[in-house]
Amino acid sequence: MTIGVDDAPIVPIGSGGGKRKGGRRGPATGAHPWRGAAALDAVGVYAWFGDTMVLEDVTLSVAPRSVTALIGPSGCGKSTFLRILNRMHESVPGAKMAGEVLLDGQDVYAPGFRITETRREIGMVFQKPNPFPAMSIADNVTAGLTLNGTKVSRSERAELVETCLLRAGLWDEVKDRLGRPGGALSGGQQQRLCIARSLAVGPKVLLMDEPCSALDPTSTNRIEETIRELSSLVTIVIVTHNMQQAVRVSQRAAFFLAEQGAPGRIVEQAATESLFGNPSDSRTADYVHGRFG
Repeated sequence: MTIGVDDAPIVPIGSGGGKRKGGRRGPATGAHPWRGAAALDAVGVYAWFGDTMVLEDVTLSVAPRSVTALIGPSGCGKSTFLRILNRMHESVPGAKMAGEVLLDGQDVYAPGFRITETRREIGMVFQKPNPFPAMSIADNVTAGLTLNGTKVSRSERAELVETCLLRAGLWDEVKDRLGRPGGALSGGQQQRLCIARSLAVGPKVLLMDEPCSALDPTSTNRIEETIRELSSLVTIVIVTHNMQQAVRVSQRAAFFLAEQGAPGRIVEQAATESLFGNPSDSRTADYVHGRFG
C-alpha cells in the first residue's frame, strides 16, 4: 500500500528502535558465510533535508538474488534513496523520511530493528573506495566483524578472508600479501577489497553507489564480473550513470527524475531489456538514448 505524506510516519535522525530479539550472529563456518539473499521493498518513500523534499512517493520491489539498477540524471535522489534503504540517511543532520523499507517483509525502520542490525543485513559499497589504508588486507576484510564485536576463531577468520576475497575477485591478486596495507592496492583492487569487507558480515542485500565511477575500464570490467557472480548469493541494488553498465549487469532498472525543482521520483521501472529497448515513457526514452542527462 502506498503511504501518503500526510499520514506516513516521519522518521527523524536518532529515532532507531531498541534492541532486536535474539543474540548477535557471527558468520557461519564453511565456505559460504552468507545467510541468504532477501527481498527488499520500498513502499511510499519520501525524503527531506530540512524542509526540502527530495524524494516523493517512491515504491520499488527488488527480488532476491537479482540486480536492480537505479538510473537518472544527477540530483534526482538515487543516492539518497539508496542510503534510505540501509538507514544511512539518518546520519545527515536534519534529514528525515516517511514510508516503509521492508527486508523480507520486516520494516527496518520499525521499533526493535536496530540500525546496526539493518546495516549488517544491508551492506553498502561507496562511490570512492574507502579501505582502512594502514590496516592489512586481511584485517580490512574482517573489520566489520571487529566493529560489530563479533568474534571468530583464527581458522574461521582465515577461511572467511579467503572466501570473501575469492567472491570479490581479488584473492589471486593478494593471497601472497595479506599482511600488506590495504591502502597500497590500486583503485580497482581497493574497491574489490571494500566489496569483500561488506561480504564478511554476511549481508542479505548489497547496495552499490556508483562503484565504478572512479575506475579505469579494466577495473570496471572486473567489478562488473564480480557483481554478476555475487548476484547468485545476495540481492544487489546499484546506482550508475553508465547506461551500458546498467544493461550489462542488471535484470531490472528504475529511472529516477526530478523535474523543474520538484522532488525526485521513479518515472518508470521495468525489466532492463524492456526499459532500454521499449520504454513506455518518452522521458525515459530521451534519457536512455542520451538526449538529456
